[in-house]
Amino acid sequence: MKNSKAQIGFMQGRLSPLIDGKIQAFPWPYWEAELPLAAEIGLTLMEWTIDQDRILENPLMTVEGRTTIRHLAELNHIQVLSLTGDCFMQAPFWKAAGEQRTGLISLFGDILSACADVGIKYVVVPLVDKGALSNAEEKAVLIETLLDFVPFLARHGLVIAFESDFTPEALAQFISELPAEYFGINFDIGNSASLGWDPEEEINLLASRIVNVHVKDRVLGGTTVPLGEGAADLPKVFSLLKAAGYQGNYILQTARAIDGEHQATLRRYTEFVAQQIGIGHGA
Repeated sequence: MKNSKAQIGFMQGRLSPLIDGKIQAFPWPYWEAELPLAAEIGLTLMEWTIDQDRILENPLMTVEGRTTIRHLAELNHIQVLSLTGDCFMQAPFWKAAGEQRTGLISLFGDILSACADVGIKYVVVPLVDKGALSNAEEKAVLIETLLDFVPFLARHGLVIAFESDFTPEALAQFISELPAEYFGINFDIGNSASLGWDPEEEINLLASRIVNVHVKDRVLGGTTVPLGEGAADLPKVFSLLKAAGYQGNYILQTARAIDGEHQATLRRYTEFVAQQIGIGHGA
């Protein structure tokens, strides 16, 4: 399930000051202001974020909050089509047991329901850091649980997109065990570069399952840096994705502005990506 035309969007929080010094966190004091700021620079797409901390207070998880999200999105001509579930990485149900696992799976279902209610189609589940699969039992719990959600995914047109630290071969094997209609890959350019994967090998293996792309640059084995300053061969990656027929979204999960000029920084990145993938941008 892919979009018919590539779009450039931004990760929620990239138009706000850092929260507690974190490169990515839900922008509590600023989230409503981000939508008009995005509209000012011609962006029409945003990826929502949700953390385990204060999770039930996140606007996505309340009736009033979802009403506000829909209103602001319509008012500013912004689509919210994807969610990065950092909460799944921070408290992975596949690593829990007993009542804790049951509770986290129930919460997972509530998040999917909330996503469906606001029109989110792609739910990114990060299998990295605290969420990385460490044994066969965790993998079995993850796959069995997600397959139980297939009827819900089918009813609401939702797709789970995995981000992982697997080798390209291991990721291809993993995703082959799940139906393509409901499960795909979130391809993170910076993470792959940091891990040292060959983009040609990776994209050739995985292209048919890529449903969302995170645009960032990272140092080999290191942190996020401004686009063009890390190990990612960005022109090559964009060219490979285009040649493979990818027509989904490109979400800017880029390095933060050190001068506080978040809007100008995101505008510059947007124009760079638009040029690379060959689409017009009105900003």
